[in-house]
Amino acid sequence: MKFNTIKLMAIAVLVSITAYNCSNDDDNNGPDGPDFSGTYAQEDQMGRPAVNTVFVSAGTKDMFNTTAPSAQGAAFQSMFQANLQALSPAYANPGDQNALGLDAATFTTVLATDVLGVSLDGTTTFFDGTNVLTGRALADDVITVELLLIFGGEDFSENPGLSDDHVDANDKAFLSTFPYLATPW
Repeated sequence: MKFNTIKLMAIAVLVSITAYNCSNDDDNNGPDGPDFSGTYAQEDQMGRPAVNTVFVSAGTKDMFNTTAPSAQGAAFQSMFQANLQALSPAYANPGDQNALGLDAATFTTVLATDVLGVSLDGTTTFFDGTNVLTGRALADDVITVELLLIFGGEDFSENPGLSDDHVDANDKAFLSTFPYLATPW
């Protein structure tokens, strides 16, 4: 009898917890929707994959991640340029350019504002040989493009060992309908 009483009490506690947690509190949002008042802080940003990781020095990661994109260029371009020139022999000489025709100062000005642009009326791609940084399609090989622009020099032929990550496709095909992502394993 004692065992049955314990079982009944456990079931009662479980049912009451479940009923409480399944309550309908949609009406607590007020007439204009949920209340988002309060203080929010940005923790991280990664508009272009690997840019933050490679070009932002360790001691300034938090500052970069909390700086508004509109202020990033002025605050971080010189650091990006110093790190680019230290990393890449393709920018060793003044006037050296990448395949886009950008020298180190111009290229790092573009990179230091870590946002992903979107073309509203053209091709959306990270780089397709013609269109550059007009967005990003899921199948775009973003890391290889970044490596080419950093290490490949004026015609993508410099430093071939550093200019490709050798990951040429996703491990599963992307869907042709929403949500477009590959199915999970």
